[in-house]
Amino acid sequence: MALGTATDGYELRFDAGRICLDLLSTSHPGERLDSVEPLRAWVTGSGLVPPGTPLAHADGSWLTGFRELRDCVGVLVRAVVKAQAPGPGHGTRPHDFALARLNELARPAPPAPRAVPGEDGRFVRELDRPPHCAALLAAVARDAVELLTDPVVRAAVRECEGDNCTIMYLDTSRGHRRRWCSSEICGNRERVARHRRRTALTRA
Repeated sequence: MALGTATDGYELRFDAGRICLDLLSTSHPGERLDSVEPLRAWVTGSGLVPPGTPLAHADGSWLTGFRELRDCVGVLVRAVVKAQAPGPGHGTRPHDFALARLNELARPAPPAPRAVPGEDGRFVRELDRPPHCAALLAAVARDAVELLTDPVVRAAVRECEGDNCTIMYLDTSRGHRRRWCSSEICGNRERVARHRRRTALTRA
């Protein structure tokens, strides 16, 4: 779901099925994390932190960290999807570096949650303390590690078939027949393109 208009492909999106894949989506169709403010919006919108969590301490180093993690996840996930993941002793340098860095980023403890009474008396989730960048990166990196090491989940990762779309998503549809990152965005574009092609053939 987009953070804004659901049919706007240029907004932040959280519909890939995994938080690490949602992070990959921030590079399409252009750089979405081009300043600290959209990064703060992504951290909250992705569910990494509860709504209302103060993130004023986020700075440019956070952008560097999340972009680096995104690059590492992208190298590894795309290799898995294309069945190019190297086996033991047969790694290529980009894969080796990406894997080592991913594992390093996954080491710190992720943010610690706690339950507190809300205004209506029901429990709500808060973080034990303001989150550090390393803790947030660890949460996303651990999600990527789980995806890469779970054969069932790994086999369900797909790349959108939309024209010029590189978004990766988790296909949980019945029969695993999902073709697009979003039916409303790439799916609709494909349907419009097919309609135009049919109309052109009819006129010809």
